[in-house]
Amino acid sequence: MNARTEPAEKETGAIARPPLVRELLLVAGLFLVYKFGRQLATGHTGEALHNAHRVWDLERTLRIPGEGAVQSVLLHNDTLVHIANTFYATVHFPATVAFLVWLYLRRPAHYVWARRVLATLTSAALVLPFVFPLAPPRMLAATGLVDTAKVYGPSVYGPPTSDHLSNQFAAMPSLHFGWALMVAIGLIVATRSRWRWLWLLHPLVTLVVIVGTANHYWLDAIVAAAMLGIALALIHPPHRTATTAGRGQPGLAPEKQPVLVGAGR
Repeated sequence: MNARTEPAEKETGAIARPPLVRELLLVAGLFLVYKFGRQLATGHTGEALHNAHRVWDLERTLRIPGEGAVQSVLLHNDTLVHIANTFYATVHFPATVAFLVWLYLRRPAHYVWARRVLATLTSAALVLPFVFPLAPPRMLAATGLVDTAKVYGPSVYGPPTSDHLSNQFAAMPSLHFGWALMVAIGLIVATRSRWRWLWLLHPLVTLVVIVGTANHYWLDAIVAAAMLGIALALIHPPHRTATTAGRGQPGLAPEKQPVLVGAGR
Protein backbone atom coordinates (compact mmCIF):
# COMPACT_ATOMS: atom_id res chain seq x y z
CA MET A 1 0.00 0.00 0.00
CA ASN A 2 1.43 3.33 -1.03
CA ALA A 3 -0.05 5.89 1.37
CA ARG A 4 0.89 9.55 1.05
CA THR A 5 -0.73 12.86 1.98
CA GLU A 6 -1.80 15.84 -0.14
CA PRO A 7 -3.32 19.17 0.99
CA ALA A 8 -7.08 19.37 0.59
CA GLU A 9 -8.65 21.98 -1.63
CA LYS A 10 -8.95 25.39 0.06
CA GLU A 11 -12.35 26.43 1.33
CA THR A 12 -13.94 28.71 -1.25
CA GLY A 13 -15.83 30.68 1.40
CA ALA A 14 -12.68 32.26 2.79
CA ILE A 15 -12.05 35.62 1.12
CA ALA A 16 -8.92 37.63 1.79
CA ARG A 17 -9.32 41.10 3.26
CA PRO A 18 -8.82 43.74 0.50
CA PRO A 19 -5.73 45.99 0.77
CA LEU A 20 -6.42 48.75 3.29
CA VAL A 21 -4.94 51.67 1.33
CA ARG A 22 -6.90 50.76 -1.78
CA GLU A 23 -10.13 50.50 0.19
CA LEU A 24 -9.56 53.82 1.93
CA LEU A 25 -9.12 55.46 -1.47
CA LEU A 26 -12.21 53.73 -2.87
CA VAL A 27 -14.47 54.65 0.05
CA ALA A 28 -13.11 58.21 0.19
CA GLY A 29 -13.71 58.47 -3.54
CA LEU A 30 -17.28 57.25 -3.05
CA PHE A 31 -18.01 59.98 -0.53
CA LEU A 32 -16.33 62.65 -2.68
CA VAL A 33 -18.36 61.58 -5.72
CA TYR A 34 -21.47 61.77 -3.56
CA LYS A 35 -20.69 65.30 -2.36
CA PHE A 36 -19.32 66.81 -5.56
CA GLY A 37 -21.75 64.97 -7.80
CA ARG A 38 -24.65 66.62 -6.02
CA GLN A 39 -22.89 69.96 -6.39
CA LEU A 40 -23.02 69.65 -10.17
CA ALA A 41 -26.80 69.52 -10.07
CA THR A 42 -27.30 72.70 -8.05
CA GLY A 43 -29.66 75.43 -9.15
CA HIS A 44 -32.91 74.74 -10.99
CA THR A 45 -34.86 76.47 -8.21
CA GLY A 46 -38.06 76.95 -10.18
CA GLU A 47 -38.10 73.40 -11.51
CA ALA A 48 -37.28 71.98 -8.07
CA LEU A 49 -40.21 73.80 -6.46
CA HIS A 50 -42.53 72.77 -9.29
CA ASN A 51 -41.54 69.15 -8.81
CA ALA A 52 -42.08 69.54 -5.07
CA HIS A 53 -45.70 70.50 -5.70
CA ARG A 54 -46.06 67.49 -7.98
CA VAL A 55 -44.66 65.08 -5.38
CA TRP A 56 -46.80 66.58 -2.63
CA ASP A 57 -49.95 66.30 -4.75
CA LEU A 58 -49.08 62.75 -5.82
CA GLU A 59 -48.71 61.65 -2.20
CA ARG A 60 -52.13 63.09 -1.39
CA THR A 61 -53.62 61.37 -4.45
CA LEU A 62 -52.13 58.08 -3.27
CA ARG A 63 -53.54 58.81 0.22
CA ILE A 64 -50.11 58.57 1.81
CA PRO A 65 -50.30 60.00 5.35
CA GLY A 66 -49.06 63.58 5.50
CA GLU A 67 -45.54 64.25 6.71
CA GLY A 68 -47.08 66.72 9.14
CA ALA A 69 -48.43 63.86 11.26
CA VAL A 70 -44.86 62.84 12.09
CA GLN A 71 -43.65 66.39 12.59
CA SER A 72 -46.49 67.20 14.98
CA VAL A 73 -45.23 64.47 17.32
CA LEU A 74 -41.72 65.95 17.33
CA LEU A 75 -43.01 69.48 17.89
CA HIS A 76 -44.62 68.51 21.17
CA ASN A 77 -41.20 68.65 22.80
CA ASP A 78 -38.35 71.04 21.99
CA THR A 79 -35.77 68.53 23.22
CA LEU A 80 -37.17 65.83 20.94
CA VAL A 81 -36.98 68.15 17.93
CA HIS A 82 -33.39 69.07 18.80
CA ILE A 83 -32.47 65.38 19.08
CA ALA A 84 -34.04 64.68 15.69
CA ASN A 85 -32.13 67.55 14.09
CA THR A 86 -28.89 66.37 15.70
CA PHE A 87 -29.51 62.83 14.48
CA TYR A 88 -30.08 64.09 10.94
CA ALA A 89 -26.91 66.19 11.03
CA THR A 90 -24.50 63.77 12.68
CA VAL A 91 -25.46 60.10 12.26
CA HIS A 92 -25.68 59.66 8.46
CA PHE A 93 -21.98 59.54 7.51
CA PRO A 94 -20.43 58.19 10.76
CA ALA A 95 -22.86 55.27 10.97
CA THR A 96 -22.15 54.25 7.38
CA VAL A 97 -18.38 54.56 7.86
CA ALA A 98 -18.52 52.55 11.11
CA PHE A 99 -20.54 49.88 9.30
CA LEU A 100 -17.95 49.58 6.52
CA VAL A 101 -15.03 49.56 8.96
CA TRP A 102 -16.59 46.79 11.04
CA LEU A 103 -17.30 44.68 7.98
CA TYR A 104 -13.77 45.24 6.68
CA LEU A 105 -12.26 44.05 9.95
CA ARG A 106 -14.65 41.23 10.80
CA ARG A 107 -16.44 40.17 7.60
CA PRO A 108 -14.21 40.89 4.56
CA ALA A 109 -16.45 39.06 2.09
CA HIS A 110 -19.52 40.98 3.22
CA TYR A 111 -17.52 44.21 3.19
CA VAL A 112 -16.79 43.85 -0.53
CA TRP A 113 -20.46 43.12 -1.20
CA ALA A 114 -21.72 46.05 0.90
CA ARG A 115 -19.25 48.48 -0.61
CA ARG A 116 -20.34 47.52 -4.11
CA VAL A 117 -24.02 47.89 -3.23
CA LEU A 118 -23.48 51.31 -1.63
CA ALA A 119 -21.40 52.49 -4.58
CA THR A 120 -24.11 51.36 -7.02
CA LEU A 121 -26.90 52.99 -5.02
CA THR A 122 -24.99 56.25 -4.60
CA SER A 123 -23.99 56.46 -8.26
CA ALA A 124 -27.57 55.85 -9.40
CA ALA A 125 -28.90 58.38 -6.89
CA LEU A 126 -26.66 61.09 -8.32
CA VAL A 127 -28.50 60.92 -11.62
CA LEU A 128 -31.93 61.91 -10.30
CA PRO A 129 -31.11 65.53 -9.31
CA PHE A 130 -30.16 66.18 -12.95
CA VAL A 131 -33.42 64.83 -14.37
CA PHE A 132 -35.73 65.53 -11.43
CA PRO A 133 -34.51 68.31 -9.11
CA LEU A 134 -36.69 68.37 -6.01
CA ALA A 135 -37.02 70.91 -3.21
CA PRO A 136 -37.54 69.38 0.25
CA PRO A 137 -40.91 69.85 1.98
CA ARG A 138 -39.42 72.42 4.38
CA MET A 139 -39.11 74.77 1.39
CA LEU A 140 -42.67 74.25 0.17
CA ALA A 141 -45.16 76.62 1.79
CA ALA A 142 -48.09 74.43 0.72
CA THR A 143 -46.99 71.68 3.11
CA GLY A 144 -47.38 73.86 6.19
CA LEU A 145 -44.31 72.17 7.65
CA VAL A 146 -41.73 73.80 9.88
CA ASP A 147 -38.05 73.89 8.98
CA THR A 148 -37.13 72.39 12.35
CA ALA A 149 -33.37 72.70 11.85
CA LYS A 150 -33.69 76.42 11.16
CA VAL A 151 -36.06 77.07 14.06
CA TYR A 152 -34.69 74.73 16.73
CA GLY A 153 -31.19 73.83 15.46
CA PRO A 154 -28.74 72.46 14.75
CA SER A 155 -28.83 72.98 11.00
CA VAL A 156 -26.45 71.63 8.37
CA TYR A 157 -27.83 73.86 5.62
CA GLY A 158 -27.53 77.54 4.94
CA PRO A 159 -29.70 79.64 2.62
CA PRO A 160 -29.99 77.78 -0.72
CA THR A 161 -28.58 80.75 -2.62
CA SER A 162 -25.38 80.83 -0.57
CA ASP A 163 -24.97 77.18 0.44
CA HIS A 164 -22.12 75.93 -1.73
CA LEU A 165 -21.46 72.74 0.27
CA SER A 166 -24.63 70.85 -0.61
CA ASN A 167 -27.39 70.64 -3.16
CA GLN A 168 -30.63 71.25 -1.30
CA PHE A 169 -32.66 70.51 -4.43
CA ALA A 170 -31.65 66.84 -4.45
CA ALA A 171 -34.25 65.53 -2.01
CA MET A 172 -35.03 62.44 -4.10
CA PRO A 173 -33.91 59.82 -3.40
CA SER A 174 -33.11 60.04 0.29
CA LEU A 175 -29.63 58.59 0.70
CA HIS A 176 -30.04 59.17 4.43
CA PHE A 177 -32.66 56.42 4.33
CA GLY A 178 -31.05 54.33 1.59
CA TRP A 179 -27.72 54.09 3.40
CA ALA A 180 -29.39 53.44 6.77
CA LEU A 181 -31.43 50.62 5.25
CA MET A 182 -28.30 49.09 3.71
CA VAL A 183 -26.50 49.28 7.06
CA ALA A 184 -29.33 47.31 8.67
CA ILE A 185 -29.56 44.76 5.86
CA GLY A 186 -25.80 44.33 5.76
CA LEU A 187 -25.55 43.66 9.49
CA ILE A 188 -28.50 41.27 9.42
CA VAL A 189 -26.95 39.28 6.57
CA ALA A 190 -23.42 39.29 8.01
CA THR A 191 -24.24 38.25 11.58
CA ARG A 192 -25.97 35.37 13.34
CA SER A 193 -27.28 36.94 16.54
CA ARG A 194 -30.95 36.39 17.28
CA TRP A 195 -31.12 40.15 18.01
CA ARG A 196 -29.75 41.18 14.62
CA TRP A 197 -33.22 42.14 13.34
CA LEU A 198 -33.17 45.05 15.78
CA TRP A 199 -30.81 46.76 13.33
CA LEU A 200 -33.96 47.63 11.36
CA LEU A 201 -34.59 50.26 14.04
CA HIS A 202 -31.81 52.31 12.45
CA PRO A 203 -33.60 52.92 9.11
CA LEU A 204 -36.92 53.23 10.97
CA VAL A 205 -35.60 56.01 13.22
CA THR A 206 -33.90 57.59 10.21
CA LEU A 207 -37.22 57.58 8.33
CA VAL A 208 -39.02 59.28 11.20
CA VAL A 209 -36.25 61.88 11.45
CA ILE A 210 -35.99 62.79 7.76
CA VAL A 211 -39.76 63.11 7.44
CA GLY A 212 -40.39 64.77 10.80
CA THR A 213 -37.73 67.41 10.21
CA ALA A 214 -39.28 68.17 6.78
CA ASN A 215 -36.09 67.30 4.91
CA HIS A 216 -37.71 64.55 2.85
CA TYR A 217 -41.04 63.29 1.55
CA TRP A 218 -42.21 59.73 2.07
CA LEU A 219 -41.64 59.15 -1.64
CA ASP A 220 -37.97 60.08 -1.28
CA ALA A 221 -37.52 57.11 1.06
CA ILE A 222 -39.67 54.82 -1.09
CA VAL A 223 -37.60 55.58 -4.19
CA ALA A 224 -34.36 55.05 -2.23
CA ALA A 225 -35.62 51.67 -0.99
CA ALA A 226 -36.60 50.66 -4.53
CA MET A 227 -33.18 51.63 -5.89
CA LEU A 228 -31.48 49.71 -3.10
CA GLY A 229 -33.64 46.70 -3.88
CA ILE A 230 -32.48 46.76 -7.50
CA ALA A 231 -28.84 47.03 -6.40
CA LEU A 232 -29.28 44.09 -4.02
CA ALA A 233 -30.90 42.04 -6.78
CA LEU A 234 -27.91 42.68 -9.05
CA ILE A 235 -25.16 42.27 -6.43
CA HIS A 236 -25.57 39.13 -4.38
CA PRO A 237 -24.09 38.67 -0.89
CA PRO A 238 -21.44 35.98 -0.32
CA HIS A 239 -22.61 32.48 0.51
CA ARG A 240 -22.90 31.94 4.24
CA THR A 241 -20.00 29.83 5.50
CA ALA A 242 -18.25 29.41 8.81
CA THR A 243 -15.86 32.17 7.76
CA THR A 244 -18.29 34.70 6.33
CA ALA A 245 -20.80 34.22 9.15
CA GLY A 246 -18.20 34.99 11.79
CA ARG A 247 -17.31 31.60 13.17
CA GLY A 248 -13.65 31.07 13.84
CA GLN A 249 -11.04 33.77 13.51
CA PRO A 250 -11.87 36.41 10.89
CA GLY A 251 -9.45 36.89 8.05
CA LEU A 252 -7.68 33.57 8.59
CA ALA A 253 -7.78 30.81 6.00
CA PRO A 254 -8.94 27.41 7.31
CA GLU A 255 -6.26 24.97 8.33
CA LYS A 256 -5.30 22.57 5.60
CA GLN A 257 -6.41 18.98 6.31
CA PRO A 258 -4.32 16.08 5.04
CA VAL A 259 -6.01 13.68 2.67
CA LEU A 260 -4.83 10.10 2.36
CA VAL A 261 -4.24 9.18 -1.25
CA GLY A 262 -4.08 5.57 -2.30
CA ALA A 263 -5.09 4.18 1.09
CA GLY A 264 -7.90 2.17 -0.44
CA ARG A 265 -5.83 0.64 -3.19
